[in-house]
Order: sequence, then structure tokens, then C-alpha cells
Amino acid sequence: QLQLVESGGGLVQPGGSLRLSCAASGFTLAYYAIGWFRQAPGKEREGVSCIGSSGSGASINYADSVLGRFTISRDNAKNTVYLQMNSLKPEDTGVYYCAAVYRLNRLCSTVQADYAYWGQGTQVTVSS
Repeated sequence: QLQLVESGGGLVQPGGSLRLSCAASGFTLAYYAIGWFRQAPGKEREGVSCIGSSGSGASINYADSVLGRFTISRDNAKNTVYLQMNSLKPEDTGVYYCAAVYRLNRLCSTVQADYAYWGQGTQVTVSS
């Protein structure tokens, strides 16, 4: 059974950092493009970042709102993708989801409809 499990969320003060993890079971994450999405209260879910399947020149993309503050990476040995979030702002608050799609061309997108498998989400709250 294919499963994605997010972890690492929590309550953090503005300016703080968190590292989210997206662990896969039942499939090899290296062959999949991975996206991170978030949904703030009362708002639609939006794309945050994505990373293409493993290989030289794999795509990495960020939403403008997180560019320079968030970093996506993968650890194939742990079958896990990470989202390092620095300089967090209150507007980063929301439920963060990771998603996966089988795609060997090392490209990725932050379009929700492109993804086949989703995790249950982890809550991130940025507040003083």
C-alpha cells in the first residue's frame, strides 16, 4: 500500500525554523516527483515547493512567497523528502501536505492535479 506520512509540524515563533519530513512506504520515492502544499485557515490549498525524481538536473521549484526561506531536499536512503523552513512568518501558518506522482523525467510542478498520492498533513503554526 502506497503511503505518505508528514511529520515535523508544530508551533514556532516568527523568525523560527521547522523541518518537515515526508516519509514514503510501499514505493521508492526516488522515482517520484514530490510536491509540498499548504492550506491556511479559510483559504484554498496552494503549492509551496516541489522536487523532481532523483537524478542530475532534477527540477526544484518554490512559490514566490517562500523563495529564499524554504529548501526542499530528498534522502533516498531514508525514502524521505524534507522541507526546511526558515524565517517563518505568521502567514506560513497552515496544514502542510506532501504529494507524489510517478515521473522519471526529473521534472516537477506545484499543480495539485498533477499528483496522485497525498499524505494526511501536518499542522504548522507561526505565532508569538
